[in-house]
Amino acid sequence: MSARERPPRIVVIGGGTGLSVMLRGLKEKPVDITAIVTVADDGGSSGILRNELQMPPPGDIRSVLIALADVEPMLSKMLQHRFQAGNGLAGHSLGNLILAAMKEITGDFVSGIRELSRVLAVRGRVLPVSEQPIVLKALMEDGSTVEGESKIPKAGGRIKRVSIEPPDVKPLDEALEALEQADAILMGPGSLYTSIIPNLLVPDIARKILESKAVKLFICNVMTQPGETDDYSVSDHLQAIHEHIGVHLFDYVIVNNGEIPPQIQLKYAEKGAKAVHLDLEEVSRRGYQVVADRLVLFRTYLRHDAERLSNHIYQLVENWMDKEKR
Repeated sequence: MSARERPPRIVVIGGGTGLSVMLRGLKEKPVDITAIVTVADDGGSSGILRNELQMPPPGDIRSVLIALADVEPMLSKMLQHRFQAGNGLAGHSLGNLILAAMKEITGDFVSGIRELSRVLAVRGRVLPVSEQPIVLKALMEDGSTVEGESKIPKAGGRIKRVSIEPPDVKPLDEALEALEQADAILMGPGSLYTSIIPNLLVPDIARKILESKAVKLFICNVMTQPGETDDYSVSDHLQAIHEHIGVHLFDYVIVNNGEIPPQIQLKYAEKGAKAVHLDLEEVSRRGYQVVADRLVLFRTYLRHDAERLSNHIYQLVENWMDKEKR
C-alpha cells in the first residue's frame, strides 16, 4: 500500500496536559497515531505507585489514553477521578490504579496499556518511551543540582540542562519502530525540560528522529512555565532542545500569535507566567519554517485550540507526503 493509500502515520512525543489537549483534536482526523510518553514523573499518585510497585509512572500514560479514548464523558471523568480521602487512597486517580492493576494482570506495563487501550477503544497506540522508570536530574545555572521531575520546577532557579538516570535506559522497541515508520513526528506542547527533552535523552530516540524522512514539527507552548521556561521566547525553546541533543531537529514550528486578553495575562502573571514571545526573525534565521495562527482557547486555563491546531498539523503532513510522493 502506498503512502497516499493509507492514513498518515503520526508519532507524537511528550507528556502532560498539553499533549492530551492536542491529541483530542488530532484523533478526529483520518490519521494513524502513536503517542510516545515520558516515564520521568515522580510526584503524587504516579510517584507513589512507581516506588511501591516498581513500575513506570502511569499518570501521563493515563491522560493520553483518555484523550485518545472513544468513550462516554462520564467514563473519562471516572478514570481521571482523584480520591480525596481514604488511608492510602487519597491522592490516587482511579485511572492510575487501573493501569497498575493491568500491569499485574498482564504481567508487564506495555501489555497492560495495550489491553486497557482495547477496552477504552483508544484511537491509536500509546507507548511509554521505556519500560524502565527514569530519574530526571537538572543542573541549574548556579551550579546546584536538583533530582526528581516533580522537584525541578519548584527549585526556583534557572535550568541549564537536564539528564536522565540511568543514562543507558533501554528504549521501547515498539517506540523505535514507530519512529522508523512515521510520516510525521510531533513534539510538544508540554513542559520543555520535564516532559519533552527527557524523551530525547533516551538512547536512540533522537537518532531515530534525525534519521527519519518524516516531517518534524514542534508545537510551542502558549505560555512560559514558572521554574522551567521563565521569559523564554520561541527560539529559546528550540535552543534548549538543540543544546541537549546537538542537532537541528525540526522542519516546522507551530506557534500561537493570537492576542491573549489583558485580564487573562494578569491572571497568569500572578503565577509568574506570560505569553511566549514569537521572535519570528530569529526562528526563521535558524532555518525553521513557522506556522503562526490564533491557537488559544480560554476556559479555566489557556489551552491550545485542539481543532485549529490539528487542522494545521494535518495540512502540513498531507503537503509533505504529497511532496515526498513527487
